[in-house]
Amino acid sequence: MPRRIIKRYLPDPESIRDHKHLRFLGTLLHDPNLLHLNRRSVSGAFVVGLFWAFVPVPLQMIFSAATAIALRVNLPISVALVWLTNPLTMGPVYYFTYKLGTWILGTPMQKVSFEFSYEWFTHELGQVWEPFLLGSLVTSVVSAILGYVFVRLFWRLHVVSSWKRRMQRRRAAKAKD
Repeated sequence: MPRRIIKRYLPDPESIRDHKHLRFLGTLLHDPNLLHLNRRSVSGAFVVGLFWAFVPVPLQMIFSAATAIALRVNLPISVALVWLTNPLTMGPVYYFTYKLGTWILGTPMQKVSFEFSYEWFTHELGQVWEPFLLGSLVTSVVSAILGYVFVRLFWRLHVVSSWKRRMQRRRAAKAKD
């Protein structure tokens, strides 16, 4: 069952509630849906996590956690999914979102040479921000929708196959009697 697989990697609910750095949230973390593993909570966590993963803002984990708390979906899964865009994957992902944005807008891609300076940031990024943000928004929304549909479908298929196996075992047990 997907729950057993996911539960292996999730922290204990009490450890999250009692964590010294999360005490300021008070009773917000006492909502059972934030740590519950059901189809609604996990698919909602995929929506939240995948959406924030492709939004190019700092502190994505905080935004993901706040959204998960507000929507009452699984908190650890939504925060973990944000790490799809990590320092190793950020370059290719954001290049893809920029390329997607230029394709949607029908504008040519700008040749950008990276330089770690304030001048580069204000000049070069000022030229590519529109297609970059549009591509990021489209990627966020599409990946969130696809993640939701995939989790719901996978969960449903797993439940149906579990029911079929259970029915086969019952039939086999009745046939023995």
